[in-house]
Amino acid sequence: MLKKPATLFAMAALFCSTVALAQQQPKTTVKEDVYSAARESNLQGTVVKYTAHSTTPPAGAQLELQTASGLINVHLGNARLLTASHLSLETGDSVTVVGESLLVPSGTVFAARVIQKGSLAVTLRSRGGVPLVVVQRTSNGQQTAAGAR
Repeated sequence: MLKKPATLFAMAALFCSTVALAQQQPKTTVKEDVYSAARESNLQGTVVKYTAHSTTPPAGAQLELQTASGLINVHLGNARLLTASHLSLETGDSVTVVGESLLVPSGTVFAARVIQKGSLAVTLRSRGGVPLVVVQRTSNGQQTAAGAR
């Protein structure tokens, strides 16, 4: 009499363990459309074209950078931040850019976090990839806007 319930219990335990083993661990998905400082790389190259207010998404300042591996579209973010930092970009300028390639609806763009021209380096994004904006101050020194947007 005890044999039948024990057999059913053993079969149920075996079935459950088989199902548990058959389940695969979820794979970690790398979201290539979300900025990650862990995936940052450096680009060095020559400015081919600079646009302060691009009509091609993502909006904002962009440049075409000629590197050893080819022409790369670099998104710089807010052009006013470059101006406020006294960084001008002209065709032929040699620059170094720290950032990450991201998927955007129009293709791939290199999202710049830091750009350096000569000895001047300007941080354009937070470590989380959020574009920074110019901080405005009133005549008495009070801050009117701040940081990442």
